[in-house]
Amino acid sequence: MNQFLDLFLNYLLVEKGLTRNTLEAYSRDLSVYLNFLAGRGLLDPERITATDVVEHLGHLKERGLSPRSRARALSAIKMFHRFLMVENHCPNNPAAIIEAPRSLNRLPDVLSGREVEQLLDSARSGDLKDERDLAMLEVLYATGLRVSELVALKLKDVNLDAGYLLTMGKGEKERLVPMGESAQAATMEYLQAARRKAAKGGNCDILFLSRLGHGMTRQAFWNIIKKRVGAAGIRKTISPHSLRHSFATHLLENGADLRSVQIMLGHADLSSTQIYTHVTRERLKQLHQEFHPRG
Repeated sequence: MNQFLDLFLNYLLVEKGLTRNTLEAYSRDLSVYLNFLAGRGLLDPERITATDVVEHLGHLKERGLSPRSRARALSAIKMFHRFLMVENHCPNNPAAIIEAPRSLNRLPDVLSGREVEQLLDSARSGDLKDERDLAMLEVLYATGLRVSELVALKLKDVNLDAGYLLTMGKGEKERLVPMGESAQAATMEYLQAARRKAAKGGNCDILFLSRLGHGMTRQAFWNIIKKRVGAAGIRKTISPHSLRHSFATHLLENGADLRSVQIMLGHADLSSTQIYTHVTRERLKQLHQEFHPRG
């Protein structure tokens, strides 16, 4: 079965143009699935039934995987078997009729406007390293970029005069996102001194550099966020993605239309953006309970 997995991953890379992170996720989920099948002696795709797929999902549940993770695994399995069927390696798709595990829509963690200011203030010391952190936080909140998109930004991707940046999102799709004056100013200040010092005369084209003068990993920026959240005295559990959630939520709360927010976030499907309407409704409910005499 592993030979079919290799063919499938190559198809996703060449034909679908999926990103490395997405390919790794498919590979992990399907490797677990194939190991489960191998344990049952199922080495031929024609012998796999819907019952086998359902029992694999049950096994994942026993291991403690959330409904969301099991739904993602099922999506990969369905695509894999569809590929085998189209390529004539198997006459049918045993996963086609299986429904994804249901889960409650978990509202993303969102910072209030005041908490965003606290987070940004924690990096306003005037220190050169803080200038970089402040610029990264400002850009993340101003644009709603994914962290992988933020750390991959190159100097040529940012036009500070026009106030826009160009980013490569999921599926290798480019999108143009406005930055806003605060993010422009913070990035300009970072470029004038802090980045020049970090570059150490090198020619790295990545915008935000580590202290070694190289591009930064997502994990390194995660550590920056944890440090800044602690310094700001924010009690919530905040991840880098929280600023992306806050970007979308605050836009909708202040009157932006859902379609525009979808474009800026780089969501292929509007349904992915609609979760933020739940967040804003929840916020309105909280305000009503807090301030209405009969709330």
